[in-house]
Amino acid sequence: MANLTIVTGFLLMGFSDIWELQILHAMLFLLIYLVALIGNLLIFIIISLDRKLHTPMYFFLRNLSFLDLCLISVTVPKSITNSLSHNCSISFLGCVSQLFLMILFAITELFLLTAMSYDRYVAICQPLNYEVIMNSETCVKMEAASWLSGGLFGVLYSATIFTLPFCDSREIHQFFCDVPSLLRISCSDSHLAVNVTLSLAFSLGILSSIYIIISYSYIFSTVLKIPNTEGRSKAFSTCLPHLIVLIVFVTTGSISYLKPSQESDSVLELLLSMFYTVVPPTLNPVIYSLRNKDMKIALRKLITWKYFSKGLILKSFP
Repeated sequence: MANLTIVTGFLLMGFSDIWELQILHAMLFLLIYLVALIGNLLIFIIISLDRKLHTPMYFFLRNLSFLDLCLISVTVPKSITNSLSHNCSISFLGCVSQLFLMILFAITELFLLTAMSYDRYVAICQPLNYEVIMNSETCVKMEAASWLSGGLFGVLYSATIFTLPFCDSREIHQFFCDVPSLLRISCSDSHLAVNVTLSLAFSLGILSSIYIIISYSYIFSTVLKIPNTEGRSKAFSTCLPHLIVLIVFVTTGSISYLKPSQESDSVLELLLSMFYTVVPPTLNPVIYSLRNKDMKIALRKLITWKYFSKGLILKSFP
């Protein structure tokens, strides 16, 4: 009979047991987190302040920046703290909260990316009807549906995972509380509720991916018919980065969750999980700000306005 115990906390696995490598990991994660933090905050502020960017495309992009900031903040700061403090523990409530928030933000981001693909489809394939179809009410409803879906799956995963019995082993082979890692330390051989939730999430993920692929097939078909090279280049520059980030996010997340546990390698699992929890939130600001002309103009205006305001303040105090 399995030796059951009341679990009050877990131990998160680090990237290395060597102190110097732990410091290196903490510094690297801190650098990545600062890049993601500054980049996403900057995009959020620029879009919020510039009225010319109050369009459906930038409405979704602002929400994506907020989601990315939340997603990376759930896992990375705790991992940095653990590496620097030699303490890999996380409380039971902390683990529940981390899993819930991670699923909430990840699923919400998936549906938001799907909404963004629909927005680009209407903008490129039905430009004359764009303002009618993508009105403010529609955008808000799509955003609300994304958040509600994320919240629903967050509750389902948390409820099904943490009602399972856990054995003496409390070591989670991951740098955050994740579903596959928690299942591996569970004493229960029956994961019916978890598997049903996973199947439902995977099915919706597949449907979202199919919808996005179909949308982009229409988008690329329409873009290739544009005689103007500049117009074609602009359309591709806004769509391709979105598609690349989506592929990385969905593919790595699916592999991590569907990979059989007996074939999982701890180091590979850690690296794989970084591609759907750390990489997209870090790359999104770089992709959308450096390749987007409107964002560059808005950033210059913001910087110029700050310097101008600073100059006025200095002049008023001789």
